[in-house]
Amino acid sequence: MNSPAPAPVKLTEHETASQSLTKPTAAAALLHIERAFTGTGDWKIAHAHIRQATASPIDSAPHAGLYYGAPAIAFVLHTASTGNPRYQAAARTLDKHVARLTQRRLATAAERMRRRVPAAFAEYDLFRGLTGIGALLLLRAPGSDLLGAVLTYLTALTRPRRVDGVELPGWWVDHDPDPLLPTPGGHINLGLAHGAAGLLALLSLASLRDCSVPGQRDAIEALDRWFDRWRQDTAEGTWWPQWITGDDLRTGRTAQTGPGRPSWCYGTAGIARAQQLASLATDDPVRRGVAEKAMAECLTGQHLAKITDPGLCHGMAGVYQTAYRASLDAATPVIGHRLPALAAALTQHAAADLDDAEGLLDGPAGVSLALETARHTTARRPGWDACLLIA
Repeated sequence: MNSPAPAPVKLTEHETASQSLTKPTAAAALLHIERAFTGTGDWKIAHAHIRQATASPIDSAPHAGLYYGAPAIAFVLHTASTGNPRYQAAARTLDKHVARLTQRRLATAAERMRRRVPAAFAEYDLFRGLTGIGALLLLRAPGSDLLGAVLTYLTALTRPRRVDGVELPGWWVDHDPDPLLPTPGGHINLGLAHGAAGLLALLSLASLRDCSVPGQRDAIEALDRWFDRWRQDTAEGTWWPQWITGDDLRTGRTAQTGPGRPSWCYGTAGIARAQQLASLATDDPVRRGVAEKAMAECLTGQHLAKITDPGLCHGMAGVYQTAYRASLDAATPVIGHRLPALAAALTQHAAADLDDAEGLLDGPAGVSLALETARHTTARRPGWDACLLIA
């Protein structure tokens, strides 16, 4: 296989799609890599899919992130290279381009902080931002100065800033979480995909792997305090709002009237897993108990009934994979005892029609990857789901 190189020219729509985990080509490569590892597929098929994902010039422009471009393809190649040395040289080649991209992204973020303007999802989140790139570096360069620089940036992002007399965290954004869900003036996102849980998960996973920078533990504890403050202990169980608006801050109460769907991306499952990882990183049995109780509660019928699709992002596949990872670290077997019913629900949901044009998060490849975990009741750590920040 030819070593990938960053794209010097404008890419076609097909070339762009082939290097995105949110599209079928790269997502299918991850699936067939996993099947090769589990023995339900073979490396010949996996290699054909990897070749398709790496056939075009690879984008290392500033907009690239864990789910697109050089970092995305580097993640695919890393996942393959852990058991197949033929991909190691290509992965190392991409490491150089990812390093240059990361340095540019850090410089841009530092300039934004200097100007004291709000952050945006694209700067720091898992999909497009430095949290996602940090997740890749934790795999590819765990002891590097570059990972240290990303962790230092994320640590700084947890520090409060005062805006118009109101104390806001550094990850406050002044845009909406979704065009259909306006938050006038901005919001504090708590989810794993775009918010505090993603920051907490990466900082905690890094700590658990002995990768730390000054202030990192303080940052973890600062994030924990946000989740403590906004935790809702109700008759429906323990849950957290998806985000906090300016009005919520002024009143001290969330406008969200009850738990949403317990999804990986925004729901209790993803947040509870991040809190569990943090409790392990800081040796905090009290918070660990809270997180694992919340996880177990959200895996019951009334909560799972809110899950209406099979995918990783919002659906049953993401719930299953997150709960599975949480069960491996849990102090009690309660979460693990709920996995068989979850696996059955995932199998049922997987029978639904899915758009083949979708990729890892919403398409059939992500569902099939979670089914591989369910079938074999084992998964490599870290494995393909490292891009979800749950392992």
